[in-house]
Amino acid sequence: MGVPPELTVWQKVVATVRRRRRGSGFWFGLAIAVIWPFVVFGTRLGWRGAEHLPRTGGALLVGNHVSFSDPIFDIAFGTAHGRIPRFLAKGELWSVPVVKWVLGHGGHIPVYRSSKRAAESFTGSIDALGRGEIVAIYPEGTYTRDPGHWPMKPKNGVARIALRSGAPVIPMANWGTQDFLPADGKPTPFPRKRVTVALGPPVDLSEFAGKPLTKTTLDAATAKIMDAVTGLLEELRGETRPATTYDPEARPRPEAPGEPLDPAERAAG
Repeated sequence: MGVPPELTVWQKVVATVRRRRRGSGFWFGLAIAVIWPFVVFGTRLGWRGAEHLPRTGGALLVGNHVSFSDPIFDIAFGTAHGRIPRFLAKGELWSVPVVKWVLGHGGHIPVYRSSKRAAESFTGSIDALGRGEIVAIYPEGTYTRDPGHWPMKPKNGVARIALRSGAPVIPMANWGTQDFLPADGKPTPFPRKRVTVALGPPVDLSEFAGKPLTKTTLDAATAKIMDAVTGLLEELRGETRPATTYDPEARPRPEAPGEPLDPAERAAG
């Protein structure tokens, strides 16, 4: 289907007027209102696939991660089409002033890795899906370290949530956000950047239904989900993915030593 056309000014105005506000909470709603003009009017934004976003009921929105700004654009897409995504985010962010108010009051889900509270993100996601929420997750855990910005090896927790909840899994691709907010964390809004978001049809995971949630099953289901995500990204980029998936645990980062970390990683210390 290729790259979606850039939204017209009129389409952006309509999205602004119609975007969902109910259920965002005060602080999260305020954050959206403040950032919205920069995201929607300050970029050459385009999106497609809104027909795949359920209008009601729980669903798992699974995307690639190329920039710390991905959630901002994905929230814009969701709210413009009547849904407010709840994101899984590193638990350490709940100790950052202002950020903790936005995340906490926005109904987002903390992820506490390597701690006794690690299971809370799983149960929090299941509960949110059960309440009919859209839960958004980036299975890579942080934005990609692949030198070509392709998805790297994902964590299989996304499959555990999907298979245990039975919620539909909607693949999503982000591209251009890495130009709007590069890895060094310094926004580069000018000249206006071309940013695209695309959703695809639900991933068919029926072959895994009823199977024990072993590592083999979870890895296979995760691979199928990420294959759908990467397929969308190929369409947005007009390129073919690499033959092998970058594994940050098997290979060192390709960037130069001393490059600034993802802001989420920086907050995690």
